[in-house]
Amino acid sequence: MSLWHFVVVNRAQLLDLTVEHITLAGVATLIAAAVGIPLGILITRVPQLSKPVLGSANVIQTIPSLALFGFLLPAPWLGERAGRLAIFALALYGLLPLIRNTYTGIRNVDPTVLEAGRAMGLTDRQLLFQVELPLASGVIIAGLRIAAVLSIGVATIAAAVGAGGLGEFIFRGLAMVNNQVILAGAIPAALLALVTDSFLGWLERRLNAVGLRS
Repeated sequence: MSLWHFVVVNRAQLLDLTVEHITLAGVATLIAAAVGIPLGILITRVPQLSKPVLGSANVIQTIPSLALFGFLLPAPWLGERAGRLAIFALALYGLLPLIRNTYTGIRNVDPTVLEAGRAMGLTDRQLLFQVELPLASGVIIAGLRIAAVLSIGVATIAAAVGAGGLGEFIFRGLAMVNNQVILAGAIPAALLALVTDSFLGWLERRLNAVGLRS
């Protein structure tokens, strides 16, 4: 059976698995952003926390994905549902680029711009939301781009714990030693990563251009 024939015959399942994959990676990336960006802001305000926060995120990043899923399986709330476990694990992987890029972007804002803002009477909160975050937005989006692409890639491993996604075809194909089934999962996953990377790369360039004009 050719790859095209397999895709046509199994198009409904392929669509369902693609939606599952996008949901896993998308929700995980949003959670990582909701936690990582505030943490990145926090360590710019409390520098003594930067080493432990970045160090912890770096340690998580070095744990192999299957091992991380294995560590989380015994957790009573997470282990009960594979999807919940996979989203939590993917969110953990997305933390480092978001924390690091938020921290780096804000720290690299030109001090003279900050001084000008203070001279205009802006408070620290106003400086953060009206000056620092807008100027750092390109770097932050770069971190989001890395986290999103990473989540899409690692989400293929989530099928090993029954969380669904395009990894199901990949693992099934490996078990059957069938290249067509493997490619039916691998190609859409790669395309999702490429499309996401291209879109966020375009957004990053736009924000950087706006920052330069400012």
